Amino acid sequence: MIEPRILERVQSHVRDYARAAGASLFTRAQGSMLADACGRQYIDFSSAAGALNYGHDNPLLMQMLRRQLREQGSSSDAARALDRFRDAITSYLFRPRGWEYQIHYTGTTAAASVEAALKVARRATGRQNVVSFTRCDAVARRGPSTCEGAPRQAVWAARTGVGNTLFMPYDGSFGPDVDTMAYLERQLDTQWRHSERPAAVVVETVLGEGGIDVLSWRWLRDLEALCRRHGMLLIMDETIVGCGRTGRFFSFEASGVRADMIALSRSLSGFGLPVSLLLSRPDLPIVQYHAPVADENAGLALLTAEQVLEAYWADDSFAVHVRRKERLLRDWLENLAQGYAHLGLGVRGRGLIQGLVTPAPMGIATEIAGKALGCGLVTLTTGMHDEVLKILPALTIDEDLLVQGLEVLDRSVAEVLESR
Repeated sequence: MIEPRILERVQSHVRDYARAAGASLFTRAQGSMLADACGRQYIDFSSAAGALNYGHDNPLLMQMLRRQLREQGSSSDAARALDRFRDAITSYLFRPRGWEYQIHYTGTTAAASVEAALKVARRATGRQNVVSFTRCDAVARRGPSTCEGAPRQAVWAARTGVGNTLFMPYDGSFGPDVDTMAYLERQLDTQWRHSERPAAVVVETVLGEGGIDVLSWRWLRDLEALCRRHGMLLIMDETIVGCGRTGRFFSFEASGVRADMIALSRSLSGFGLPVSLLLSRPDLPIVQYHAPVADENAGLALLTAEQVLEAYWADDSFAVHVRRKERLLRDWLENLAQGYAHLGLGVRGRGLIQGLVTPAPMGIATEIAGKALGCGLVTLTTGMHDEVLKILPALTIDEDLLVQGLEVLDRSVAEVLESR
């Protein structure tokens, strides 16, 4: 038998979310409620790290799956399911927006979708380098010094890469007075020969796993213009904050930017079934990303993904409800942070991915998460020092339950900060 401490030391960190959320406690889940073996109820503000945007065991999706399994057993025509999903996303999302994209099945993971986009970009441009964006403190972790000066760290970041990936500072990484987009353009103009310039840039509108940093629409529009000037493809990584998490199905819609490729995964199936897709401009080359979609699990995931589009995104009514909950959540968190402004609390986020920012590295957010769990509320932490309490309620959460969870959070914050 493996000694528990040894198992904890060597076990894959892929399950960090489950351990942080106390997932081993829970035996049942429905909607935005969890229950443990003793029958105690918990409000879920984690949504399985964003994998369950529409709640646990969503009844609409469950009913569809049961019907599928009853009629056809576990088998599912995955290729036909992909065709149906293509029709649904074209009708409900692309056509109303005036968009046109090819839709490719890339596997079951977010990484597979992004990797597929990079293959397309490299084939289309004949270049290998790719730009990805990171927070200032994330850059600091890779380098020998702390993030005391923007120029020093930015120069280091530009020269550092993994697998032809160049890490550049995200919007606002060095504070409001440093234009990181202007810095990137200077690097393109002075540091790289044309043949070495990046094939593409990959960007998230919210760094969901990096402290809930949020880019501005102006910065994103400047990035799109920069890509056009230098012949780079713009890849939007929607694997975490897409599928409605920010209040619209695509997190970048409000910016007016047109992406060359869009990577989708995480909550795409709406039911936790793993699947990833790549949306690419019709004129971009076709690359063999993955074995043809054929397995039954992929077919089921695509069926629920189609049902999600039909049930929630056929018009704008669901998005309106999500944005109303965003205002409620944001106002509550900002009022909470203002009450403790002297202790350095802040708020950042967009849609229903919000973060309560605490001073680092004091462990306050981790302590609040533990206190909230003890009071029946499940939250997560993120950031280099786990200094951000991450709030990810289901998009379908009832507003009364959302308020009830926020009241628990309010009390938990008060108890932790007053004890300090």
